[in-house]
Amino acid sequence: MAITDWPEHERPRERLLAHGAANLSDAELLAISLRVGVKGKSAVDLARELIEHFGGLNRMFAAGKTEFSAIPGMGAAKYAELQAVLEMARRALAEGMRERDAFSSPAAVRDYLRLRLSGLAHEVFFALWLDARHCLLAAEELFRGTLSQTSVYPREVLKRALAHNAAAVVFAHNHPSGRTDPSPADEALTRTLSQALALVEVKVLDHFIIAGQAPPLSFAERGLL
Repeated sequence: MAITDWPEHERPRERLLAHGAANLSDAELLAISLRVGVKGKSAVDLARELIEHFGGLNRMFAAGKTEFSAIPGMGAAKYAELQAVLEMARRALAEGMRERDAFSSPAAVRDYLRLRLSGLAHEVFFALWLDARHCLLAAEELFRGTLSQTSVYPREVLKRALAHNAAAVVFAHNHPSGRTDPSPADEALTRTLSQALALVEVKVLDHFIIAGQAPPLSFAERGLL
C-alpha cells in the first residue's frame, strides 16, 4: 500500500509536522527523503530494507554511488539527495563550531566527527584546526589508510598547522573494526604529535576515536593527553 493510502495521522511527513522529527523512526525519516517506494513496497518498506541491507544509517551514508545505486529502486539521483542531506548536517555543525568555542558544545564536536568518520570502511586521520579562541578554522582529512592502519607523518601535520595558523587542534581517527579502544600505537602517535606541535605553540586539545555507533572515545577524558 502506498503511503498516500495510509491514514493521514500515520504518514511520516504528517507525523513529523505534528510531533517533530525526533519522534520518527530511522525508516520513517529516510522514507521522507525517498518520497516514493517501488512496486509492492511503500517508501517506509524500502527505507527499512535499505537500513537493514547496510546495517544502519552510518554505513548507508558511507556507501559509494555504485554500491548504493545497485539496490533496486535506488539510483544516482537518490544517492545525490541523501549525500546532500548528510553534507548539510555536517556544514551546520561546522558552522556552529566556527562561530564559538568548539568545546562550549562538546556534543557538537562528537556529532560532527561521527558524521564525517563513522561507517567508513577505511581508516582516516582527521584534524579540526582551531584558533586561539578554539573556534574552528578548518576541518580536513590528513591521511587515509587501510582497514587496519594508516601512516601519519608528523612533519606533514606541522605543515598543515602552520598553513592554517592554528593555535590548537583536535585529532580524530576511525576504527572500522567497531572498537574504540586505543592501541599502544594510537597513544604513542598522540604523544609524538603533541610534542612536535608544542614546538610551534599548537596545543593538542583532544584525540577522538570514532567507531560505528559507539560513543566516541576521548583521549583527554581518559587522561591520555
